[in-house]
Amino acid sequence: MQLSTYKFSVLVSIVFISGFAQGMLLPLIAVIFEQDGTSASLNGFHATALYIGILIASPFIEKPLRKLGYKPLILAGLLAVVLCFAMFPVWKVFWFWFVLRLLIGIGDHMLHFSTQTWITTSSPEKKRGRNISIYGIAFGAGFGIGPLMTKMLEVNENLPFWLAASLCFLSFLLMTTIRNERPETESARTSGVTAFERYKDVLKLAWVSLLPPFGYGFLEATLHGSFPVFALRNGISLDWVAVLLPAFVLGSLVFQLPLGILSDRWGRKPILIFSFVSGFFSFLATYWSMNNFWLLISLFFISGMFVGSMFSLGIAYMSDLLPKYHLPAGNILAGISFSIGSMSGPIIGGSFISWFDGGAFVFAICGMLFLLCLPILFIKNNNKISIKSKTA
Repeated sequence: MQLSTYKFSVLVSIVFISGFAQGMLLPLIAVIFEQDGTSASLNGFHATALYIGILIASPFIEKPLRKLGYKPLILAGLLAVVLCFAMFPVWKVFWFWFVLRLLIGIGDHMLHFSTQTWITTSSPEKKRGRNISIYGIAFGAGFGIGPLMTKMLEVNENLPFWLAASLCFLSFLLMTTIRNERPETESARTSGVTAFERYKDVLKLAWVSLLPPFGYGFLEATLHGSFPVFALRNGISLDWVAVLLPAFVLGSLVFQLPLGILSDRWGRKPILIFSFVSGFFSFLATYWSMNNFWLLISLFFISGMFVGSMFSLGIAYMSDLLPKYHLPAGNILAGISFSIGSMSGPIIGGSFISWFDGGAFVFAICGMLFLLCLPILFIKNNNKISIKSKTA
């Protein structure tokens, strides 16, 4: 099952639009609620709805994928996202918007899980890091452009929601042009294994590869969900916020493909360690740079260069460590890890903003990067050997 250029282009385009919608939604609702007087803690809690949706969908998504194939799940996910974005302007109520965000999380997870698994299972090993990096670039580019839509609030509060719904519907139409496929079937020896046993095998063989998706989820959600609130409370203008967040994403776009190619050549582990350590020091430096716009935007850009590839590098690392028939389960656990990180990010970030003055929430980011780097640094690379012997 080879990944044709056209199919890959369609999948990448869909991921770009999905990233745009997500990148817009986090800071957009954070700013709307902050302007309406919602507390930072409640604002952060609301941001977790998207990732609660991912967790709800995760246990039920692998079986339909194996039975129906990739295309139906992607179409269903896109349709759910279109309908939810169209419903935001209907009723501006905290809990109604919470439910809509939760349903968007379910729809987004359906399409991301399907596209991600499709790409990882269809990419040759020598190009896996490259292809997943392009996937990450597409999502990151969309996610970086999304926060710029907060400027539309000055025109009409509903305009960003209508734009996101329209673009996601365009993705739906685009997806109908490619042919459906199904993931690789399991061997006779593993076909009777339960989902719980598959997840247990994935955790045993590739648990360390789930740490980078967790870290990226934590970082991404903290920056996009909590930083706008921190900025508004510390005299940083909305214009700054609209530039600083895309600067981080732009940095990740600049370095994501080179890091993916380097990981194909030198291995995932050394590149991941390099990314974590560099990201730690560049984020730490932002603590002393909050009053200098040009220095702060430079540090956001540099931080993005190093840590913006953690998700795609983690997925590539996981794909190296697992046999192909375990990749759907592995991608589910990667999505769960990402969502747990994303849920904890705004809560911890919002709490630090409420409890401490200044930029102390930067230490939450740096502390998390440090803790996640340690297991990757010290684990031995023997997982792939045990997989080969197991599947021989």
